[in-house]
Amino acid sequence: MSPRQACRATEPEFRRPRRASHARSWRWLIPLFGALWLLAACDRADTVQRGYRGTGMLQLYEPTYAPQAVVANQIPEPEPVDEAEPDTPLVGEVHKNVQVLKDLNVLEFSRLMQAMSTWIAPDQGCEFCHNPNNLASDEKYPKVVARRMLQMTREINTRWQPHVAATGVTCWTCHRGQAVPSGDWFKHPGEGGQGQNLMGNRVQQNTAGVVAVGNSSLPYDPLSTYLNTESPDIRVQGTTALAGDNRHSIRQAEFTYGLMIYMSQSLGVNCTYCHNSRALAAWDQSSPQRATAWYGIRMVRDLNVNHLNPIGPLLPAHRLSAEGDNPKVGCQTCHKGAYKPLFGTSMLGDYPELRGPIVRPPAPVAAAPAASAVVAQR
Repeated sequence: MSPRQACRATEPEFRRPRRASHARSWRWLIPLFGALWLLAACDRADTVQRGYRGTGMLQLYEPTYAPQAVVANQIPEPEPVDEAEPDTPLVGEVHKNVQVLKDLNVLEFSRLMQAMSTWIAPDQGCEFCHNPNNLASDEKYPKVVARRMLQMTREINTRWQPHVAATGVTCWTCHRGQAVPSGDWFKHPGEGGQGQNLMGNRVQQNTAGVVAVGNSSLPYDPLSTYLNTESPDIRVQGTTALAGDNRHSIRQAEFTYGLMIYMSQSLGVNCTYCHNSRALAAWDQSSPQRATAWYGIRMVRDLNVNHLNPIGPLLPAHRLSAEGDNPKVGCQTCHKGAYKPLFGTSMLGDYPELRGPIVRPPAPVAAAPAASAVVAQR
């Protein structure tokens, strides 16, 4: 081998680079276009500042969600009012077996009954609750349930004003034209007890598809824990840097956050509607709505324990859960995605009968004749 050939053998072989194909040059752009397409499909949330700047007190609203919430919170036209005469009889003087609305006159009673048929059973009308041949009969269970619900509605409007304020509630607030309100709930059937499988008891966690907790891995039944009992403790956050005397467990915290997610979804708001995110436990840094929610939690407990649970034995099997549990109310039952039910529109101005028993002024008493007139008659 000549020196020239040996030198060429040790030199690196330089080849002219091949031009990449057109398909290969664009291949890296496919994931980029896919990501841009996904981002374009997302709705941009609108924000409303509700607290001091820089504190994160913002509310997020999806533009596509707001119109749906407006449609779901419309109210029907009020029933026409017939002016009563001074001698219009009370309902008890005309109808039998009236136990709750005895303070109404016949015209007020008939008008409210017509409105209730629109609010609850627009297709069936009066026959949904009544036997048309005997209106006084209690043979149909919806009539007995409606009687209890009228008592509950009046109690909400008189006793629970710290939550409902002067706006109050009517049958429409929950029913919206349906015999069974949307947003009711039953006790979750559970996992069948500890030791059911090799994984043991998951403490209601890591269960997919539970809408009440936002499809999260949090415990799936915080409502039975906190909204169907008298007074469980919901406060879990400590007040000091270290644990100190705080004996609440992580399990209790997870149940609490499950309840908070449920309330957030029910009202269509995020956590900062009530809390300051920098100090969730601090009442003096929270919004006024947190106090309103505090009363709301206790109101829902009272309604379930003292009104909804007692009517469970009256309901037929098709109104109960598979395990025989009766329906209960929660935040979603009234709010239905709105921060205030019906966006704060009050219907009590048109139906004052639902505020509570009507106190009527006593009938005027005829004045006694003067003494001189009596002497003259003698």
